[in-house]
Amino acid sequence: MLNAQEIGTAFLNQARSHLKHDFMPKIEKCFELINESDVWWRSHDTNNSVGNLALHLAGNVRQWIISGVGGQPDVRERQKEFAQRDALPKEKLWSALDRTVEDSDRVLANFPVERLMEKWVIQGFNQTALQAIFHVVEHFSFHTGQIIYITKLRKGIDLKFYNL
Repeated sequence: MLNAQEIGTAFLNQARSHLKHDFMPKIEKCFELINESDVWWRSHDTNNSVGNLALHLAGNVRQWIISGVGGQPDVRERQKEFAQRDALPKEKLWSALDRTVEDSDRVLANFPVERLMEKWVIQGFNQTALQAIFHVVEHFSFHTGQIIYITKLRKGIDLKFYNL
């Protein structure tokens, strides 16, 4: 039977794996396939573009992991992630997201398992580090799916993530 230390370590490793080795390669493939105008395309003004979603993911990971449980200053300006309309180069967006996920991976790799049940206040929510990390993984998954869907709409192709 596994002990709490082993379960906590498995949780942290799985969170890191989802972010770095599952979601990020899918987003990277989308960024490789779409052009600069596709990055900022939206079907309606109320929808988010791939560019807005990349800014939003970087902001969320930074606030909840790097700042929230990692102790770095919280510099997030959440509304700007959605308000951005001037096209930023896709390489700049990708680099910022990739760097943020790498930084969060370092935080999670060094996060003490015994602190997973400590309470934190992040974005006004009082929750455990485990809840915050779980939130980030779930949130990242949700928006990865949106980026994939927008890429499929723009390119009209099967992205072949799974060869079943």
